[in-house]
Amino acid sequence: MVFFRGVSALSKLRSRLVQQPSLTSTVRWLQIETSSDLDLHSQLKELIPERQERLKKLKSEHGKVQLGNITVDMVLGGMRGMTGLLWETSLLDPDEGIRFRGLSIPECQKVLPAAKPDGEPLPEGLLWLLLTGKVPTKGQVDALSKELRSRAAVPDHVYKAIDALPVSAHPMTQLTTGVMALQVQSEFQKAYEKGISKSKYWEPTYEDSLSLIAQLPVVAAYVYRRIYKNGRVIPKDDSLDYGANFSNMLGFDSPEMHELMRLYITIHSDHEGGNVSAHTGHLVASALSDPYLSFAAALNGLAGPLHGLANQEVLLWIKSVVDECGENITTEQLKDYVWKTLNSGKVVPGFGHGVLRKTDPRYMCQREFALKHLPKDPLFLLVSKLYEVVPPILTELGKVKNPWPNVDAHSGVLLNYYGLTEARYFTVLFGVSRSIGICSQLIWDRALGLPLERPKSVTTEWLENHCKKSA
Repeated sequence: MVFFRGVSALSKLRSRLVQQPSLTSTVRWLQIETSSDLDLHSQLKELIPERQERLKKLKSEHGKVQLGNITVDMVLGGMRGMTGLLWETSLLDPDEGIRFRGLSIPECQKVLPAAKPDGEPLPEGLLWLLLTGKVPTKGQVDALSKELRSRAAVPDHVYKAIDALPVSAHPMTQLTTGVMALQVQSEFQKAYEKGISKSKYWEPTYEDSLSLIAQLPVVAAYVYRRIYKNGRVIPKDDSLDYGANFSNMLGFDSPEMHELMRLYITIHSDHEGGNVSAHTGHLVASALSDPYLSFAAALNGLAGPLHGLANQEVLLWIKSVVDECGENITTEQLKDYVWKTLNSGKVVPGFGHGVLRKTDPRYMCQREFALKHLPKDPLFLLVSKLYEVVPPILTELGKVKNPWPNVDAHSGVLLNYYGLTEARYFTVLFGVSRSIGICSQLIWDRALGLPLERPKSVTTEWLENHCKKSA
């Protein structure tokens, strides 16, 4: 990790970039924040007018430029591959993976401030980057971390709303209930009811978003302790950063687990706008629903087994392999088990991706974490063996465009190693992480005045008639 401490740190970065030409080409645009201003809100007030003018110019000068042709396959395939959303905070490249404001995950690990030398990036630093497009100083990250702690108090009625549910309710149901209960404090809703200029929409949205991001770990930890630890709640610790505090409230005070939580939140925070949770949050917010309503909707999308719930399915499947074949499974046994899964009409969870056509960089950074901290863990060794076995089988199957592992293929094994073994809860961690990306984009949605989303739909009959005419 690199801590930016004035000009000397900037010089070191430039020196390193000279030695790594491939890195130079990808981060040459990088803006290193040198302002002494520690307030994120003030930074945004400076940035927004320029971005508004930039978007206005783009629309007026190039609004009629075509971005591609829509095919019947796209319409029938869930709009896959259609370019139809503006999402400023991140971009997913099929070959390179996710980039946060232009930075790859390895680059973020190098340049974002960390809690300790050579540690994982602090999620607060990524929040600053997503909102401003600039790499923050350690001082700015510390100030933002302090602000989030000051916003983290959760009203009693939120806990009462969650307690009204059966303890057996899925953790994501309980989390979403908590978010909906938080909604009564929405500053955006209050401002809209009083009457507020459209140009100012982003400011109460900012207030709601930062409060939601701050309160979410507290609510999520309460859900965990309620379900799995007999309701024995651990209060937040104002001496800890965002990721470490969340880990601590869950009941895990190991420094390595704190590091894992920082990494987990950072890499799960955003994945451009087309995935279900991000798109849902954006869509609902386009109706001027406040951030709480919008994010609750996003969480409900994340809870689906084809999206965020997949991370619990991976660990359960891996444990089923161990239960049937033992920890010392041979390569041939593992191949047989994979084929058994596929032949039963099921998928191998954690492999494949709707956009990526290579191994997910989020998988790779988790693998590197495991190699550093738990290289001999039996489940990690099994995940490594799956990395060798599954892609060739899926390639042989001939139906999979991307046979490589995605982010979900690894996260559960890491969490399990440090004692967070309750797979049903994993998607809640994903939800806490995703608040950073969705809320960051929502602030920019408001700042740029993006309109109500309303794509055109057609019937099967319309498509059939159109295709006949085209023929």
